[in-house]
Amino acid sequence: MYYYYYPMYYPNYYPNYIPVRQYPPVNPDLFHQSANEMRMLMNDASIVLDRLADSTEFDEAVMSAAQESNKEEVKRLIQSTGISSNVDISFNPDNIRMVFNSKVDDSDCCRLEVSIRWR
Repeated sequence: MYYYYYPMYYPNYYPNYIPVRQYPPVNPDLFHQSANEMRMLMNDASIVLDRLADSTEFDEAVMSAAQESNKEEVKRLIQSTGISSNVDISFNPDNIRMVFNSKVDDSDCCRLEVSIRWR
């Protein structure tokens, strides 16, 4: 069985040949909106972290509610810091995990995950 190899598959036959790719034009609108949403998520995460770093009473309240597996109370406490973004909270005996989510045009655009160890 014989195969005929076309020289176009071997670039060394055509040393001056450089393939040119055609890329579609870019649209930075969604990227720009997502970056602005991420900025707001980071501000909200900063608000929560500042509260956790500044108040041992708040830390104790969050940890006590988590120890009792009272997820709604933990979420209420985190929301009481004044944040505006949606946050999903999970915890275990070792840490608390907060995932800040945002949407642009009804599609998930960005997510910021903060995990803090407490034991």
